[in-house]
Amino acid sequence: MKNHQYAIADYNLKVAKNELRAIHFLDEETDKIDNPSALLKHFLMTYFLDSQSLAIRGQKISQIMASFEDDALTYLDKNAPLSKIAFYNIALQLLQFTVGEDFLIDNSITKMQTLNLPIADVHDPMNLYDVICAWYLLLNTHTKYGVTLIDYLAGEGYFAQNYNKFDKPLIFNGKSMPVYDTNNLIREVVYVESPMDTDNDGNLDLLKTEIIRPKESNKNAVPVIFTASPYNQGTNDTDGEKLTHNVNRGLNHKQPNTVSLSDISKKEKDPELPAARNIEGKTRKAEQTFSREQSYTLNDYFLARGYAVVYSAGIGTYESDGFRTTGDKYETISATAVIEWLAGNRVAFTNRTDNNQIEAYWSNGNVAMSGRSYLGTLQIAAATTGVAGLKACLVEAAISNWYDYYRENGLVMAPGGFQGEDADVLAAETYSRKKSAAEDIKNEKKWEIQLTNITNEQDRESGDYNAFWDKRNYLNDAKKIKADMFFIHGLNDENVKPINVANIWHAVDPLNISKKMILHQGQHIYINAFQSLDFTDMVNLWFTNKLMDVENDADNLIPNILVQDNATDQNWYEIDEFDEDESLKRFELAKPSDDSEVTDDKVSFSDSLDEKDFETYCNDVNKWENDLVIGGSDAPINDNRVIFTFDKLLKDVTINGKAHIHLTASSSKDFGMLSAQLIDLGEDFRLNAQPESVDHAKIQLGYLWREDSLREFKMSSKKTPFKKIAEGHINMQNRNNDYQVSDLKAEEFYEVNFDLQPNVYKVKTGHQLAVVIYATDFDKSIRGNQDVKYTLDLSDSAVELPFNKD
Repeated sequence: MKNHQYAIADYNLKVAKNELRAIHFLDEETDKIDNPSALLKHFLMTYFLDSQSLAIRGQKISQIMASFEDDALTYLDKNAPLSKIAFYNIALQLLQFTVGEDFLIDNSITKMQTLNLPIADVHDPMNLYDVICAWYLLLNTHTKYGVTLIDYLAGEGYFAQNYNKFDKPLIFNGKSMPVYDTNNLIREVVYVESPMDTDNDGNLDLLKTEIIRPKESNKNAVPVIFTASPYNQGTNDTDGEKLTHNVNRGLNHKQPNTVSLSDISKKEKDPELPAARNIEGKTRKAEQTFSREQSYTLNDYFLARGYAVVYSAGIGTYESDGFRTTGDKYETISATAVIEWLAGNRVAFTNRTDNNQIEAYWSNGNVAMSGRSYLGTLQIAAATTGVAGLKACLVEAAISNWYDYYRENGLVMAPGGFQGEDADVLAAETYSRKKSAAEDIKNEKKWEIQLTNITNEQDRESGDYNAFWDKRNYLNDAKKIKADMFFIHGLNDENVKPINVANIWHAVDPLNISKKMILHQGQHIYINAFQSLDFTDMVNLWFTNKLMDVENDADNLIPNILVQDNATDQNWYEIDEFDEDESLKRFELAKPSDDSEVTDDKVSFSDSLDEKDFETYCNDVNKWENDLVIGGSDAPINDNRVIFTFDKLLKDVTINGKAHIHLTASSSKDFGMLSAQLIDLGEDFRLNAQPESVDHAKIQLGYLWREDSLREFKMSSKKTPFKKIAEGHINMQNRNNDYQVSDLKAEEFYEVNFDLQPNVYKVKTGHQLAVVIYATDFDKSIRGNQDVKYTLDLSDSAVELPFNKD
């Protein structure tokens, strides 16, 4: 284990004393203690719960070793000078490290340093004030199992001994503590009236909204974490599978055009809306409840800490009105309408028929949004409206432009692992309104028309950026963002590719808001239960600042850009900038390193395979990827790619940003696609693709409440020959941009420039960088198995790599 904690707020003796008094480790009796060992014993007796007997607590303390000779009870009862080593011998055991296995007695301080655990700057031997400050810091230190000691203690029932004894909310070291009894949570449902009528039934669409809030919010308003999840009310997987598109079809020549971006971006007039419902009455009592929501464990964590959590699936979902639209302004309104209600600016009803108004009287008007993927995407969508009440967004693996999710440079391009999916497929999968038989029958024909319109407008024939995609490009309105933004994205995410976070990061850069970003080595995952990083603590610090208005220096403590190292496990580091392309180094693609034949500075490759090999790669994209990079001369794909390998590195280098590919190329047909991968070559141990469970440990999110599984990326047990750093693709007819089609004549050479996905990636000494040029991507592009030959002019082909300035 190597610990990285960023969310420990600065403190001094006065702060430590006041906050330890607030959580009842200090009181009038402790003020009378004049011996450091006696004070530490008191802290330990309190730690092991006042609800347990003195004998049991003494027994617990006696099981801890303070030195080679003495257990902690014997040592402290001597009232001898308290050594710093003895304190940290005890501390490491409280942090769940095992003597003899994890550390050696009397080597505790060195072990703390090795683990990167914080050590108090105190005297040796320690005085009373040293014990107070060291204990305060210890409570804010992560255990072996990824939580602060105070959170571990809360999970053991410390605050639950008497919830009524503690302030609510209770702030400790700038973070909200779990002093709310989750057994008394209120669950209720309301129907928010939105300013749209997407099913054209003459009524404004009602949006089912599920609320979970502390009982205390009946009297004292609380902040809200809102997750807009189209999956929340269930999905129609069978419908999605039926609609999934066939990708085993060929590329075609596109008619050249001179379309301009202004042609695409013309705003349509909003339709005239029906009148709002007449309010027939008002109440504070909801009529509908629910049992178990599709929850997010980070939301569960905050339910014990004085936040309400709200879920809404939006238009076209079960018990809501309207139709799914996949990412356009109506889905944005689905989210902003709920936020407006939470902020006191919109009407909601207790049911769908009686028009009985209910207000969010329990909300303090400060709303944050949370969630990953589609859930994160709708955060960006909502934020770009500047909606009042939205204070912060925790945006994980989110789409900032739907074109970059389903298309790339004039090509239909699937999110990794979801070949054949498109906007219409996703709409069908999330149209859970049809789970009500009555609603399904009533709306069947209108829904078929809606779905057909999406299919037609998304335009799988051309792959070009058009008005459909422009309506789903949130970057257009990024300048309107007023909420503080915290982005989290996997550098290996092939579902929502890193270009999405890079582009929104650049878009918010000039805005006068707080913006943070964490780039991890995962794919499409959550990171709130990692052993090596205090992510959940950072979010707690951030939300406490943004939603509870607590001055805790969150904006300074949380790094602006934090990156997980790909070359070393459990290592995180800060960088000053991401994807700025200020230091590009050009490498000529002049000499293939494989057995491709070069004639007059020209090299060719094919894009066709025999039918058996084609089927093999369609069914096993991992084999295709492996053969593409390291397949020998006998690999079926040997004639379908050209590899350029550069010299072994004499020192570590870090790539930061997008590699730029410049090719001069021709196609044997009047159509064509080009693809490229940047590869790290070298037999080495690398991080596994997915995080793994750590000792099957569970993180308690509160007392007798929900749990999360502790995870961490680990190094592979076997060496691997390569790692893909980034990839990119382009339709040769979209060599100017993604919306304008240029002509392409067979056998004529054209300059084609395109970027690979951005990354922050360390390439180690002795490794080699390589570039692979090919056409069909079996994992993401359409796969026509067409008899096309591509030729590269090596006298004018190169790659530019964005190396860090150092």
